[in-house]
Amino acid sequence: MSTVEASGSGAGLPVAADLIGDGRLSRGAVAWAVFEGARIPYVILITIYIFMPYVAATMVGDPVKGQEIISRWSQYSGWVIMATAPFLGASIDRLGRRKTWLALATMLMIPMMWSLWWAKPDGSGMSVGMVMLLTTLIGILFTYSEVLHNSLLVRAAGLAAAHKASGLALALGNAFALLTLGFTAWAFALAGSGLPFTPDAPLFGLDRIQHEPERIVAPMAAITFALGAIPLFLFTPDAKPTGVPIHRALAEGARDLWRMIWGMKAYKDAATFLISRMFYVDGMTAILIYGGIYASGVMKWGALEMLMYGIILTVLAVLGGFVGRWLDAGLGPRRAVQVEIFMSLIGVIAIIGMGPEQILYFWAYDPSAHAPLWNGPFFTTLPEWIYLLIGFSNAVFITAHYASSRTLLVRLTPPEQTGAFFGVYALSGTATIWLGSFLVNLGTNIFKSQQGGFAMIIVLLAIGFVGLLFVRGGDRRV
Repeated sequence: MSTVEASGSGAGLPVAADLIGDGRLSRGAVAWAVFEGARIPYVILITIYIFMPYVAATMVGDPVKGQEIISRWSQYSGWVIMATAPFLGASIDRLGRRKTWLALATMLMIPMMWSLWWAKPDGSGMSVGMVMLLTTLIGILFTYSEVLHNSLLVRAAGLAAAHKASGLALALGNAFALLTLGFTAWAFALAGSGLPFTPDAPLFGLDRIQHEPERIVAPMAAITFALGAIPLFLFTPDAKPTGVPIHRALAEGARDLWRMIWGMKAYKDAATFLISRMFYVDGMTAILIYGGIYASGVMKWGALEMLMYGIILTVLAVLGGFVGRWLDAGLGPRRAVQVEIFMSLIGVIAIIGMGPEQILYFWAYDPSAHAPLWNGPFFTTLPEWIYLLIGFSNAVFITAHYASSRTLLVRLTPPEQTGAFFGVYALSGTATIWLGSFLVNLGTNIFKSQQGGFAMIIVLLAIGFVGLLFVRGGDRRV
């Protein structure tokens, strides 16, 4: 087999020519991207917009207590991920074949996703504790599958087309999310609303009293994931077996991980950035995870409003990638990240001051004293529209920060060590993944309100913002 020399962190090391590729998207690369897209509906439908807000508001029966329970269980999955995922990532090349492990994680997740259908409002089908245990296990396996799936990118697309496959995966993720949200809204939430081209009643005879339109998203997410996973296992090439036992691969991966972290001490600005990122990325993640639960409880939105909220924000999140690029070009990635954190910080502060009868802390609003802004079935009051605008801003700038953060790391690190630094970059995204949930749980318990829990996110964003003030470099290039 012919080889070429690698550039970047592996400069001087031979790389198999079949890993370079010809720059075209192969069938295996498209299958890799489809797998990524098919996983996203679980996050959108279950974690953020529909199912978990239903659990908090209906199964628990108290949005404040629901937020406390969900954030407490999220800590548990965060602790497990923090303790294990970095070692899996560092050991992945020594494990050889990935698809066997990825298939195992997938086959475990799909029936657990489906089983959430039995989370009945009275707890007769599945208790709140069982729901939280299942979603915690799914969350851990979801992260493992992400590590394994990402490690197949070069084998699926080759180095020359990796960026194309990665971009396609992001596009498919947005597309699958919009399709599933849109179908759920049309088939169940808008059914019987009298709007043109909508069903007269929820499809499949779903019972609104039993909250079946909210629960059906679990089988939908499971089916989407199962169908989207099939092409990867059929067409995406796997790594060759290494013959290295699992315990040895993990031990050697742990040593490599330590060497990566130890090597950071020579690069102060990159290290400061990565430490700062641990905090602000936890804050951004917490906004995403708890934003749906918060909107459902504080604004008293039901399934229809949450579906429309999710659809609109998912569309606008696409704009965030362009905003990140524009800010990178105009301000430089360091200042771009600071702007994105600052705008997210302002968004959190603004959201805490909102309510059905309150606008930005000080403006009382009586919905019965004002005519609806429009005659539609949702978002008819001024506080709701202002809340939407704040959500739009958060969606754009949270998405933009992912793009700008990657660009900033590239600007702060030597080109020949980019691979090693991105290994630590991945670690910084999981090392404190529990912290956001911990602080939301702490704030909810102390202040006995959803607003108190959400306010704790401000601490994470502020620490990240201040940390970036000590970073030198990452300015705009001429």
